[in-house]
Amino acid sequence: MSVKTDFNVTDSEWEVMRVVWAHGQASSKEIIDVLGQKMDWKPATTKTFLGRLVNKGMLSTETEGRRYLYSAMVGESEFVRHALDEFFSHVCNREVGRTIGDVLSKATLSHRDIDVLQAILDEKKETAVEEVPCNCIPGQCHCSLHGNDGCGC
Repeated sequence: MSVKTDFNVTDSEWEVMRVVWAHGQASSKEIIDVLGQKMDWKPATTKTFLGRLVNKGMLSTETEGRRYLYSAMVGESEFVRHALDEFFSHVCNREVGRTIGDVLSKATLSHRDIDVLQAILDEKKETAVEEVPCNCIPGQCHCSLHGNDGCGC
């Protein structure tokens, strides 16, 4: 019986996932030790989050002697892509570019990061449309107030 992956994780569960992603496979003690440097959690709290993540299909577990080893069932990049897709599904299509721009303006980027982004933008420019159509129903954004001819988002 396979568990359907539930990508809806709390901020605390995300912290646990970051440790597992960084280690590839980790025992509950290793996870507790790492998070002890950042979070003021009792070991039982971390174990509760581990159990929830196993139930959500985000982590798998295997026993090695008396200890449990946890591995990610979902890679970090897949999880981030899913979270971004979910986020952008709630944003007016006309706001996506501006939102990405806001994120970029706040991010610390390396020269390599900028080169990668520039290459993506150059590629996107070849297929860019004159105006991105609104995907909202009337009343969900400002576009409908302007007859969809000039988004006031």
